[in-house]
Amino acid sequence: MITIIGLGPGSIDHLTRRAWDKLQSAETVYLRTLRHPCVSRLPAAVKRLSFDEVYQSVERFEDVYAEISERILAAAKRDGQVLYAVPGDPLVGEASVARIIDRARAEAIDLEIIHGLSFIEPCLTLIGHDALDGLQILDALSVAEQYHPPINPALPALLAQVYSRDVASNLKLTLMNQYPDEFQVALVHAAGAPDAEVESLSLFEIDRSSKIDITTSLYLPALDELSSFESLQNIIARLRSPEGCPWDREQTHKSLRAFLIEEAYEVLDTLDAGSPAALCQELGDLLLQILLHTQIAIDEGEFYMSDLLRGLNEKMLRRHPHVFGDVAPTSDLAQLSRIWNEVKEAEKAETNQQSDSLLDGVAKAAPALFVAQRYSARAAKVGFDWPDIAGVEAKFKEELAEVLAADSAEERINELGDLLFVTVNWLRWLGVDDPESLLRSINAKFYRRFKHVESQANSAGKPLGDFSLDELDNWWQDAKRLGL
Repeated sequence: MITIIGLGPGSIDHLTRRAWDKLQSAETVYLRTLRHPCVSRLPAAVKRLSFDEVYQSVERFEDVYAEISERILAAAKRDGQVLYAVPGDPLVGEASVARIIDRARAEAIDLEIIHGLSFIEPCLTLIGHDALDGLQILDALSVAEQYHPPINPALPALLAQVYSRDVASNLKLTLMNQYPDEFQVALVHAAGAPDAEVESLSLFEIDRSSKIDITTSLYLPALDELSSFESLQNIIARLRSPEGCPWDREQTHKSLRAFLIEEAYEVLDTLDAGSPAALCQELGDLLLQILLHTQIAIDEGEFYMSDLLRGLNEKMLRRHPHVFGDVAPTSDLAQLSRIWNEVKEAEKAETNQQSDSLLDGVAKAAPALFVAQRYSARAAKVGFDWPDIAGVEAKFKEELAEVLAADSAEERINELGDLLFVTVNWLRWLGVDDPESLLRSINAKFYRRFKHVESQANSAGKPLGDFSLDELDNWWQDAKRLGL
């Protein structure tokens, strides 16, 4: 029989009567740590054996808890009865207890849990918060290992085990991927003890606190109710509901197609403009389209957002084995591209998605210049390409001659199409992988220069049509000299 007792958060006054009686009747108690305020006031007759030395001899916490659980299980098999006491409640943040429970059940060892007051209730008292008001409870060590916090920012969170400034430092770096540096938080020290204290400070300052110890927790208030992905998904679901918006309810995947394309182009506009504020807004508009399509899929029984996210997460893990798998890390971009393509081909093989052509997989609805570049690049990978750039230049001259020699407008248009495709190939040879962006930059240059011509005409007090081509061209050349 293994009996596991919760000692409460600190004061001996928080120890339950049942726990006290069990301790009084015991000959020996195994303590996860002696570093707990009520240990010195436990029944004097009971022999105390702690695992503090394991923390000193074992480097990783998971190995510490594995060693403790092994010793408790061995003692139970040897002595028949074992009493193991842990801070707080045995089922709140006690990794060694979780291991003991799993092993005891697997090996048919009787188990008794005597609950104690956890750190949570005293923390809630100090910060004045109701646990049922959306409070998220997490292990700070686990969060600190992430690159983005697994926390809904629209709800408050309590993070336990901020036991050192090193932990606080790693934790704040993760949290600052979601929360502003100046976000006001609270460190809760010694909750449940007479010297309990709440320290209010900015998030970026938490690792500067001199009061951090093994009793410290971090409280994160809600950022605001509209700051989470879940809030947005709820709004979209409401709009599509019978109580929502008639326009949103009527939309289909097909009816929203043009909006998705439009919003994607508006994102490109903001990228070209270099405005972070505008980019934030336009990315939001693009995300709205994704959420609408996903909610339509949910309504039609096609898939859930969780399916979308799971599939994307799995794909990112699979396609980055040099980060998440057993492939050696590399900075060789060519090798990374090979890895990516090899994984893609393996995925197709597993799902029987064999392509009829090397050109399959390029979105046919994409802009034509983009498709032309992708087609020519894929063909070039298997040797269907000129041996050097001189071949491309010769082909360009050949196609230009055919344009000029064409007898009809229809024939000339077709030849111009061939010339345009060869131009895309020439750009590829020159290292331009995105002809769309190149043409957008040329369009932007034309816009600036023509706007200068319009400005000059306006200053002259006459419409553009009243000026000669030479006059307009002079202003155009002036715009070029100005660097427009």
